[in-house]
Amino acid sequence: MTRLIEPVRTAPVTTPTGRVAPRIGWTFVLLTALAIVAYAAVPYFTASLEALSEAPGLAADYVGKPAFVLAALYLHIAGGATALALGALQFWRGLRTRAPRVHRWIGRIYLLGVAVGSLGGLVIAPTSTAGFVGFFGFSTLAVLWLVTGWRAYRAIRRRDVASHQAWMIRNYALTYSAVTLRIWLPLMIFAPLLVGQTPDFDNAYAAVPFVAWLPNLVFAEWLIRRRGLPSYRLPPART
Repeated sequence: MTRLIEPVRTAPVTTPTGRVAPRIGWTFVLLTALAIVAYAAVPYFTASLEALSEAPGLAADYVGKPAFVLAALYLHIAGGATALALGALQFWRGLRTRAPRVHRWIGRIYLLGVAVGSLGGLVIAPTSTAGFVGFFGFSTLAVLWLVTGWRAYRAIRRRDVASHQAWMIRNYALTYSAVTLRIWLPLMIFAPLLVGQTPDFDNAYAAVPFVAWLPNLVFAEWLIRRRGLPSYRLPPART
């Protein structure tokens, strides 16, 4: 039976910039990930929801919610913050080569954070204020986050390093949606000003459940192919 998509290996693309551009990109990802953890995650463990609800944000939407929803919310935040902070370290070449045991243990904790965060996300997705768009967008993100993490784990268990790296790139691209969501949201809130309209949070937030992670996956697949790792493409038509 022919599969709809099939993995392919592509030759890595060499550029004259050497390792400077990747280091700049990795530093940017690491710093923005840590900034979002400090700005968006840590306050949930240092203040009550009631206190946080007085400031702009989503905390007010969870005040008075059932205990299991609140538990899922905090598990999602804790797991996501752990994955967001540790995941960037897994792409540090020096750590992988000089301290492989540390790399493996960080990877285990990272994947545990992904599992906890994605399952918590699935529970709270139906409560999204973005309605059905939020439910489907965030639920799809949570499922893909869990599946790509599992595929990365299975690949390294069978010592398929190239596939493991490809799946980890995809997985962290989804993890990084915690950052890109907060980049896209203000841009989309104030975009109506360009056409003389009033900024609108509700319309902007209705779009980010998909915009926050779909471009990340597209970029991840481009990066995977650029590095010569197993990617996916439609198989050629057979006559």
